[in-house]
Order: sequence, then structure tokens, then C-alpha cells
Amino acid sequence: MSDAQERAWSELAPRFVIEVPRDLAATSILPGSAIEPAEVWGRDAPLVVEIGSGQGHAIVHAATSHPGTDFLAIEVFRAGLARTMLDADRAGAGNLRLVEANAPEVLQHLLPAASVDQLWVFFPDPWHKKKHTKRRLIAEGFPAVAAAALKDGGMLRLATDWEDYALQMREVMAVAPDFEPAFEGEWAPRFDGRVLTAFERKGARVGRDIRDLSYRRRPRS
Repeated sequence: MSDAQERAWSELAPRFVIEVPRDLAATSILPGSAIEPAEVWGRDAPLVVEIGSGQGHAIVHAATSHPGTDFLAIEVFRAGLARTMLDADRAGAGNLRLVEANAPEVLQHLLPAASVDQLWVFFPDPWHKKKHTKRRLIAEGFPAVAAAALKDGGMLRLATDWEDYALQMREVMAVAPDFEPAFEGEWAPRFDGRVLTAFERKGARVGRDIRDLSYRRRPRS
């Protein structure tokens, strides 16, 4: 991290970062470590979670635009979290918290079941080399993990600029019994709650189509 990011971590982490018990890995979460969102945020409010928040552009913008909603950024790269905190502090985003951890473990061990109103996965690592595609987040086991964390009627929003990953996402979600599409046709319209970042503009500039998908969590039986 840069010196500014190091300072941000030491000065701002106590306010923004949720400290979690670790399992074996540095970014793991010990099972049985569920938080109570109302205690963490100090109120009862809708909760939006972004997986892979990167530099935090999308979630900081969303948090400042929707002060009545609580937001959680999940990221494993500390430099990105530090940048997110710097921007959140400048913007006065008191409704944003961050966690440095693997996303599936956050959904399984940190967040209570049926506690999330929206789950965002925008431009996850495409692992575009064939030998690495098995590392992609949106794969066979992911929908069940997401469904457990989402409230009935909660939304899962996906976006990618890699066409084969978009197709994989759609195939995976098509057979997920806990979800139904929240769009008609092949692709969802662009989610207007996602700020247009430099990353997305760059993808469009080099000719990549931005694909959005959105799914609603079916009611539990």
C-alpha cells in the first residue's frame, strides 16, 4: 500500500472495517462468527452487499446516494479497502462498512441467513485463461450460498464485460432453484444504481459489451 493508504488503514479501519475471527487462512472467517447487522450499523435498515468492491467507486457512490440503506463492501485486497475508506471518509458515508475476507465465507459465516436485501457482483475476476476458469466466483455452488444470505425477494445483481463469463453466469443461474430472472430477454438492462466507473468505460472503449443480469430470490417454502 502507499503511505496514504497505510495511514488510512491505521486511522480509519477502526471506524469502517469489521474485525472478524479468522480460520486458517488470512482472509478466512471462523465458522460461527455471525454478526448482528443492527448492532454493527446501529440501526435496522436495508442491507446491500458488494462482493469484490475493488477501489470502492461503486459502493461509496451508492452509500452516499442512499443514506437510508446500509452497505457492506467485501474485498480481499487491503489497498482497495484503504482507498475505499479514504473516499468514504471524504464523502461522509457513515452507512458503509468493509470486511477483508473471502466472499463465500462472509455470506456463510459472517452474515446471518436471510439478512441481505441486495447482493452485487460487478466485474468479478474473469479468470480468462482456460486453466483458471474453475476459479470463477459465479459457478455451480455459488447460487445456494447467495440464496442463504438473501431475504425472500432479495436481488442478486451481476455484471461483467467478458462475454464467456456472462454466458456462464446465465447458465449457472438458469438452473438455480432459489432464483428467478428479474428481466426479460437475453440480458438485464444496465443497473442504474451502478455508477459508471473508469473500469467500465475502459471495457466499453475497447469494444467489450457490458452484460448485466439480475435475479430475485424466490420465497422460502
